[in-house]
Amino acid sequence: MRPDKEPPYTHGSISKTAVLLVNLGTPDSPTAPAVRRYLKEFLWDPRVVEIPRAVWWFILNGIILPLRSSKSAEKYASIWTADGSPLKVHTERQANLLRGYLGQRGHQVEVAYAMRYGQPAMPDVLDKLKADGCDRILILPAYPQYSGTTTASVFDVVFKHFSKVRNVPELRMVKHYHDHEAYILALKKVIQNYWDMHGRPDKLVMSFHGVPKRTLMLGDPYHCECHKTARLLAKELQLSADDYVVTFQSRFGKAEWLQPYTAPMLQTLGREGKRRVDVVCPGFVGDCLETLEEIAMEGKQEFMHAGGKEFHYIPCLNEDHAWITAMAEIAEQHLIGWPTMLTPSMQAETQAEAAVSRQQALLHGAER
Repeated sequence: MRPDKEPPYTHGSISKTAVLLVNLGTPDSPTAPAVRRYLKEFLWDPRVVEIPRAVWWFILNGIILPLRSSKSAEKYASIWTADGSPLKVHTERQANLLRGYLGQRGHQVEVAYAMRYGQPAMPDVLDKLKADGCDRILILPAYPQYSGTTTASVFDVVFKHFSKVRNVPELRMVKHYHDHEAYILALKKVIQNYWDMHGRPDKLVMSFHGVPKRTLMLGDPYHCECHKTARLLAKELQLSADDYVVTFQSRFGKAEWLQPYTAPMLQTLGREGKRRVDVVCPGFVGDCLETLEEIAMEGKQEFMHAGGKEFHYIPCLNEDHAWITAMAEIAEQHLIGWPTMLTPSMQAETQAEAAVSRQQALLHGAER
């Protein structure tokens, strides 16, 4: 939104508050052209790949995109649903439920979602929120653990976008919630419910998305925050140090990334005679390509081919009640001081709407 496109300011107009849930993004379809567009935007972000732009341009456009787009499209096709990309489906449902849960807590806020890469694009959603009269916006990244490669990139877009806006809304950013009690308890609930139904494994693998080791050496706190999440979760599940292991997945390129890597660890566990391994991905709040294909499919093959007998992937938080409640608590803590409280009659109406949204989400889950 350019300054010359600024909506006319009206004295006394009612300003609104919005919460914007931001996830990584997804291709529009599981096709090579769509995946190529998505990867080009994603991998061109200097926060993601810190290689001199001129050199990286030739590598990206001359090697990676031509070779990787079709292969990645096949992987996306293997997890695509009738409703579309799992990541987008879960993010949209989470935003809708969050709106209702915040309403139940007495807050009158708009809740929208956007993608850092792909659609709906962050600038478009920010423009719409501002056009709708939202003068206060809370940015809630779907990244529990902070990293310059993820969370900071979301912040970059917000700052860059509003650098071109004359009347900038009041902004707040959620940096991380890797050790937030409600987030940890939501993870515990999902895992414990799974174990109540299927029993416990010989080893629990907590697999987080990987980043280059160089980022840790330069001061990125991501590695430490992943391990803190794992420690807190293990404590809640009453696991000993021998009961679980923390690994990092999705390595890209030849540089050293955070270790141990997930796939080799699954192979090692299979060769060591671990009969059953369960894998959970605490850093992903919704199932996506990295969990459904890389872990549930490829990871299973790695473990079974190495001699393992039983592999279980524990789904992400998705639309679980405990997670939406946690999101509401996290958002609410960052909304303190903003005039968001509903009147009693409005709150009762919102509670009824939230109940309907919750039921619809449960029905969607049952259908899948």
